[in-house]
Amino acid sequence: MEPRDLDKVARGELKTLSKENADWVAKHLVMAGRLIEEEPEEAHKHALSAGRRAGRIGVVRETIAITAYTVGDYALTLRELRTYRRITGRDDQLPLMVDSERGLGRPERALELGRSVDVSTLAPAVRVSLAIAMSGARLDLGQPDAALGELEIPQLDRRRAFEYSPALFDAYATVLEDLGRERDAEEWRTLAERADAALEAHHGDDDRETVEVVEEELELDESWEAEEESVPLDEGGPAADDEEPAADEEPAAEDVDPAAEEPVAGEETEHRG
Repeated sequence: MEPRDLDKVARGELKTLSKENADWVAKHLVMAGRLIEEEPEEAHKHALSAGRRAGRIGVVRETIAITAYTVGDYALTLRELRTYRRITGRDDQLPLMVDSERGLGRPERALELGRSVDVSTLAPAVRVSLAIAMSGARLDLGQPDAALGELEIPQLDRRRAFEYSPALFDAYATVLEDLGRERDAEEWRTLAERADAALEAHHGDDDRETVEVVEEELELDESWEAEEESVPLDEGGPAADDEEPAADEEPAAEDVDPAAEEPVAGEETEHRG
């Protein structure tokens, strides 16, 4: 494991730190990413370690929040994501905030939070995740009809398969089941499986979260829109869609307790030690 194993964008956010601390934080973030699915508790410990040394870095606070969510600490998730939003000015983790309010048993507050942002400003994948979280809050309140309405967004298009489509189609099928519309639910469940199969066949396991796959309606000459890569979805079945610290010694902390609310990144100053 090396600091360079960290995503380049995330690595760039650490440039305000000293090299020693940036490398140390990068290693913790890499380990958090590697362990989050199999050992979420350990991943969370690595994220917290990174936070003790780089609490004013957006990607660090985001990582703490995500790992906190995986271990069921929804209060910490919300606290960290509020700070992340203040540092970065981004709303891309709004769906996780909404879902964390649900996790705390506050569906009304979840809905209020979800409505606080103009969804037209969100990336399509974020808007889909937000719609799914909002739909879940409606179900928590015993409002299945409203839950279905939350999911009826432009991205709910059976002709197009993007990376977010399987989750959206599946969520739609779940609400239809709650409404007793079994035949419709089965149809959308099949569409979710077909979209997933098309994405898998087209891209395999590589970059599933970052590459969009689109099915466009074919013209008579079978031409495709040039601006988007696309794969067909066959209705009949799936298709291809200063001292350096010792190796075992941690550098001095550059920040305060990661659970505390932090100032914006612009106020970060480099400390060496």
